[in-house]
Amino acid sequence: MLFFYPYGIIHCTQARVEQTLGPFQNTGTTSCITSCTSPNIWASFTAPKTNLVMDTANNPTTEVVATTTMDSEDTTEAFVKVKSKKTSKRKREMDGVDMEAEDSVASKRPQFPPISGDKLKGGSDEMRKVAVPAHRYTPLKENWLKIFTPIVENLQLQVRFNLKTRNVEIKTCKDTQDIGSLTRAADFVRAFVLGFQVEDALALIRLDELFLESFDVTDVKPLKGDHLSRAIGRIAGKGGKTKFTIENVTKTRIVLADSKVHILGSFQNIKMARTAICNLILGSPPSKVYGNIRVVASRTAERF
Repeated sequence: MLFFYPYGIIHCTQARVEQTLGPFQNTGTTSCITSCTSPNIWASFTAPKTNLVMDTANNPTTEVVATTTMDSEDTTEAFVKVKSKKTSKRKREMDGVDMEAEDSVASKRPQFPPISGDKLKGGSDEMRKVAVPAHRYTPLKENWLKIFTPIVENLQLQVRFNLKTRNVEIKTCKDTQDIGSLTRAADFVRAFVLGFQVEDALALIRLDELFLESFDVTDVKPLKGDHLSRAIGRIAGKGGKTKFTIENVTKTRIVLADSKVHILGSFQNIKMARTAICNLILGSPPSKVYGNIRVVASRTAERF
C-alpha cells in the first residue's frame, strides 16, 4: 500500500505509520508505509507483489519492508480496447477492394513491344497540301530551286507542285526520320506563299520557336473606304518606314497584303509587333508607337 498526500508522497516515521495503519495490516495487500504531519489525509492504491524498502526523512536508519500478496485477477486486470464491428468490417472491405483493384490493374495493364519508326507513322505516308494563289505563281517558279532544296535534302521529304490543283504537295517517305519535319516544311511553303522572302521563311525550318500569325485590319476596327486605306497607310508609313521600324525593334518580319497583316517571329516578338500595329490602326501617331515598343523591347531585353 502506498499512501499519497494530495500533492505527492510524503515520508514519515515508523511510529506514525504503525499508529495509522492498524486497520490495514491484515487486508492481504502490500503497503508502502508513509505518513505525513497531517494524519487526517490518507489515500491508498494497490500495487503488484513486490518488496519495497524506503528510508524515512526523520530516521534514516529505519527500513520498512513491505510484501504484496494480492490476487492478480482482482487488481491487475489489463484494459483491452475492443474494436467496433463496423470499423473492422469496413477495414476488411477496403482491403478487399484495394486487392481487387491492384489485381485488376495488373491484369488489364497492356504489354506492348517497342514500336518502330515506320509503324509510328501509321504505316502510310502522310501528305500536306499548300494552296498557291495566282499572284504567287511567278515568284514560286523563280524560287522553286531554293524551296525544293532544303525540303528534300535537309528534311528528307518529297515535294511537288501539282499543276492541276495548283497546290504544293509535301509527302513523307521511307527516309523521313522526324515526323515533325512535315509540319515545318508546310509552314515554310505557306510563309513563302503569304509573301515572305525565301531567306526569312527558311528560318521556320532551322529554328523551333518561330510562328506565323495573320489577322485582318477590320478585325481590330471595322473600317471602310478611305478610313481603311489610311489605317493601312499608317501601318506602312512613308516608303515603308514605320513597318521597317517595327520589324527592327521587335525582331519580326511583317507582310501587308491589302487588309491582311502577316507576322513572322517568336511568340513574344509577335505580341509586341501586333500591339504596335493595333495601336496604329486605332489611330495612335507613329511617334507614340515607336516610344512604346522601344520601352517594351528594352524591358524584355533586361528580363532575359
